[in-house]
Amino acid sequence: MNPISLSAALASFSEQWSPRIVTTVNDYDVRVTHVEGEHLWHVHDGTDEFFLVLEGELRISLREPAGERTVTLPKGSVFTVPRGVEHKPYAPVPTDILLLEPTGTSTVGDRHDEVPAHVEATTGHTLA
Repeated sequence: MNPISLSAALASFSEQWSPRIVTTVNDYDVRVTHVEGEHLWHVHDGTDEFFLVLEGELRISLREPAGERTVTLPKGSVFTVPRGVEHKPYAPVPTDILLLEPTGTSTVGDRHDEVPAHVEATTGHTLA
């Protein structure tokens, strides 16, 4: 076990919306990824999804019982999307994020819109 530099982990790949697993905590993956542009509307039925913005800005649109809203996360901000809430991340500028999700959780959730070519449907990649 050695310390992991998040900046080195992020520098090891360039793909967008294609998370790398930097470590595991109990049954959860800690993932980092580069994002820009839109993801897709999706839902995680059985788990919350934690976001930490390391660089840039992330917006997350949410479809909640009270209606649709968007939260904006500047650098250093965290937000948790509760399980069962349909959401769509969007990065207006190149952005790096850290995600905390149960191991095996798909990046496109349990239910989702059609997956665009620039988004990878994955449970995360091991860090090179």
